[in-house]
Amino acid sequence: MSVSLHAPSGAPLSRRLAGTTSSPVRDILEVAARPEVISLAGGLPAPETFDVDGLRAAFAEVLSGPDAVRALQYSTTEGDPALRARLADVLRTGGLAAEPGEILVTTGSQQALGLVAAALLNPGDPILVEDPTYLAALQAFGLSGARCVAIPSDAEGPDPDALVRVAHASGARIAYLIPTFQNPTGRTLGAERRAALADAAAAAGLWLVEDDPYSALRLEGAPVELLAAQPAARERTIVVQTLSKVLSPGLRIGYLRAPEALYGALAVAKQAADLHTSTVAQLAAERWLARHDVVAHMRGLAAHYRPRRDALLAGLAEHLPPGSTFTRPQGGLFVWVTLPDGFDAEAVLPRAVERGVAFVPGRHFFAGEYVPGTLRVSFATASPTELLEGAARLGAAIAG
Repeated sequence: MSVSLHAPSGAPLSRRLAGTTSSPVRDILEVAARPEVISLAGGLPAPETFDVDGLRAAFAEVLSGPDAVRALQYSTTEGDPALRARLADVLRTGGLAAEPGEILVTTGSQQALGLVAAALLNPGDPILVEDPTYLAALQAFGLSGARCVAIPSDAEGPDPDALVRVAHASGARIAYLIPTFQNPTGRTLGAERRAALADAAAAAGLWLVEDDPYSALRLEGAPVELLAAQPAARERTIVVQTLSKVLSPGLRIGYLRAPEALYGALAVAKQAADLHTSTVAQLAAERWLARHDVVAHMRGLAAHYRPRRDALLAGLAEHLPPGSTFTRPQGGLFVWVTLPDGFDAEAVLPRAVERGVAFVPGRHFFAGEYVPGTLRVSFATASPTELLEGAARLGAAIAG
């Protein structure tokens, strides 16, 4: 269902784009947008969680106050100082003693991954990734010409000893990890595994990219500190976060925290990409953060998503074929399903769409050899009733 990019005769399409495909999730979401289809495919935050009134007031305050002209003007590449200070405070809640001068505001967290690729990866360079992992990260790193190399894992996540072995064997200098409510699996690494991975990365001389878009969406259990908060990781880890899942993806406000050794290169890459993130959006985001209790807002998000997760898990338990397994995430937006041997999720997808339900086959998330019977489902945007019905339709499609 993805779209390959081919240059018309004589058009100067770069080698980077030749053969590149669009995101399969984007293509599946086009199908999922049909009114008769229950979408378990996308990871879009539920629109009913958007604070429309609060954001309207924040934009009005910015555009009617002394900062109105500044909000409409060019700004600094690094980001608005007041917003950077508030985002550093957010990172501190994850156990990382971040400073405003370490924060780079980006146009969504996806741009942050593109900046990492542009600043730190050469064509042909290896980058270590979990398998499976976030498909748009694979796309961003692949577009730079880098090679994504899978890290062997066990039941608790990426194996620290394997991380060192693969780093030495491949010559990789960077590893990309999603430690909390991972996309696509929903898995969260425990504190001991985080400490072991931090030590292993230091032993292997690896820089780490900790992608953390979902930790604010904790539905149960105690928070776990950022991987970057580990003493062995602090000065070798880029942390990527976003306001998209907490506040609004339309704001396009992401941010990264980088150690001093990497910050300058990432800022130059940002300057070359788009000069700076929208000034008015940054100032409005800062005003919203100043006027609201973010912790209380996150509790409200948890209250919204928890019954949806529970409904999807109950539906999967009832309707998947015997021998199926699925993750039970403590937060985030995703559940990872593994069907019994002999099933192929890509073959199931057309039948599922015919029955009025959409999901994402697991193949798109693997850097190494994929498992045909895997698929990602999301409880983000459907109601509990729809999720129960969607699981029933999915089970019927799998049964054929």
